Amino acid sequence: MNPKVDFYFNNDGKWQEEIRKLRTIVVDCGLDELLKWGCPCYTFEKTNIVLIHVFKDYCALLFFKGALLQDPEGILIRQTKNVQVPRQMRFTSVREIVRLKSIIKAYIFEAIEVEKSGLKPKLKKTTEYSIPEEFKKKLDKTPTLKTAFKALTPGRQRGYLLYFSAPKQSKTRELRVEKFMKQILDGKGLNDG
Repeated sequence: MNPKVDFYFNNDGKWQEEIRKLRTIVVDCGLDELLKWGCPCYTFEKTNIVLIHVFKDYCALLFFKGALLQDPEGILIRQTKNVQVPRQMRFTSVREIVRLKSIIKAYIFEAIEVEKSGLKPKLKKTTEYSIPEEFKKKLDKTPTLKTAFKALTPGRQRGYLLYFSAPKQSKTRELRVEKFMKQILDGKGLNDG
């Protein structure tokens, strides 16, 4: 266990007993414990395998390549329709974690084997995402914006396309595009500020 991560498990927040139990299970699988994105992240040979995180209604073990796991128990959850590869195991009690301990370990060991094998997930290409009409018009009218957008990484492009497409009203989509034009021109992603 990494002392730099201890604070995450030693506060008064919700799910503390549950995540401490998850920690012991994960560490027992021989993974290295680090702090990434403000959460305990467990790696195998410097590659992310699982992450422990908490939410209002549950705590979770996130498998970075969860879509590549067999999931014979049917317990891996896709957080949203736009999440491509990661999958969560969700928990709401220590009793549940204790009951599933051997299954949790089996999934972790399978995730390590997936990593060792070099398996790569097939990702949806950015070109497969629809471009909202409001953004398409801006790209057509502003060649520098179009060039800057194409220069972004595929992940940053997807982030913008999903964000711009989300609102139901055209006016809201237009406002989002206007708000982030400078950021795109500066070569930054949605959350790069």
